[in-house]
Amino acid sequence: MPRAYRPYASTVSFGPGPLSPAIKGLIIANVVVFLLSGFSRTIFSAFGLVPVLFLSDLRLWTPFTYMFLHAGLFHILFNMLALWMFGTEFERMWGTRYFLKYYLTTGVGAGLLTVLFSLLPFGFAQQVYVSNIVGASGAIYGLLLAYALYFPDRPIYMYFLFAVPAKYFVLIIGVIAFYSSLGSGSGIANATHLGGLVVGYIMLRGTRINPLSEVRYRYLKWRMNNARKKFGVYRGGRSDDYDRRVH
Repeated sequence: MPRAYRPYASTVSFGPGPLSPAIKGLIIANVVVFLLSGFSRTIFSAFGLVPVLFLSDLRLWTPFTYMFLHAGLFHILFNMLALWMFGTEFERMWGTRYFLKYYLTTGVGAGLLTVLFSLLPFGFAQQVYVSNIVGASGAIYGLLLAYALYFPDRPIYMYFLFAVPAKYFVLIIGVIAFYSSLGSGSGIANATHLGGLVVGYIMLRGTRINPLSEVRYRYLKWRMNNARKKFGVYRGGRSDDYDRRVH
C-alpha cells in the first residue's frame, strides 16, 4: 500500500487522507450490497457475471452489477481498502466525473474481456465460462495501472512488508494474474484482473481519434498549404501521423 510522505513533517502518514465523494459513495454501495447478499444468496445468481448466462440469456446488466458483489468479508475489505488507498488521489486530480468514468469503464471492460476469455478453446477458459464472477477487482486493477503510470517510482508495500516501486508492483501483479488465469482451481477470476489492467492502459495510453476533428483538421491543413504556396511560406505544422498515440 502507498504511504503519503510529507517532506516538512517528522512523521509518515498512512493512506491518502479522508474519503473523497465518489470513493465514499462506491464504498457505501458495495457495503450495502454485501450486507443484502448475506440475507439472500439469489442476489449472486441474479447479478453476478456468468459468461454462459450473459451470452445465452442476454444478462446485459451483469458486467456492471458484478462489481458490487463480493464473496466474503476479506474480499470486500481488501478491495475497498485498495479503492480508498489508490482511488482517492485520482478523484482529487481528475475530478469526480472522470474518476467514475474510468473506474466503471475498467470494471465493465474487465468483465466483458472475461467473457471473451471464457470463449477460448482451452480447459482453463471453459472453467471461467460457467463460473459466477463477482468483485470490484477488475476496476481496482485499473486503478493500480493508473497509479503505476502516474507515480511510477512511489513505493507500494507488497504484503505490507516490502517496498516496491509502483511500476514494478503492477508489472508483478500483472504477470501473476496472467499466469494464474492459465491455471485452474484458484477460485479467483485472474482473467478479470488482467482485463482491468488492459482496459486501464487503453483508456490512459490508447489512441484517441475523433473522426470529425480529423476531417476538420485535414480541411484546414489543405487551406493552410494552399496559402503557404500562394505567399511562399515554408511548410510546417503537424506531420501526417494521425495515428500517433496520445500520452
